[in-house]
Amino acid sequence: MNFPENLLYASSHEWAQVSGTEATVGITEYAQSELGDIIFVELPSAGKKVEAGKPFGSIEAVKTVSDLYAPFSGEITAVNEKLKDEPELINKDCYGGGWIVKIKISDMSAKDKLLPAKVYRESIAH
Repeated sequence: MNFPENLLYASSHEWAQVSGTEATVGITEYAQSELGDIIFVELPSAGKKVEAGKPFGSIEAVKTVSDLYAPFSGEITAVNEKLKDEPELINKDCYGGGWIVKIKISDMSAKDKLLPAKVYRESIAH
């Protein structure tokens, strides 16, 4: 499985790409493979405040529904509107076209709780 080195990972299987004070967030290849075919994504609206470690939306696959957790506290600045019509983009390209939200980070300290690729890879190997 692919876990890009330039991303940070949450133990709840979200990834974050931090650029300045903004984080692009999605779910990992491992998470989408465990979920199977994704059929619906409940997206928050831009402007919504989110808290690190708390749900900001959900993702529905054929067999289950799973919460999506914010890796950072802050404000949603963008949502991937394509997912409304094409939720399967997450299965096809979870680190690219299947990104879910962008968050303007209000507290960078949450970064210390996120895992580098190597540690995340080891955590799911057990």
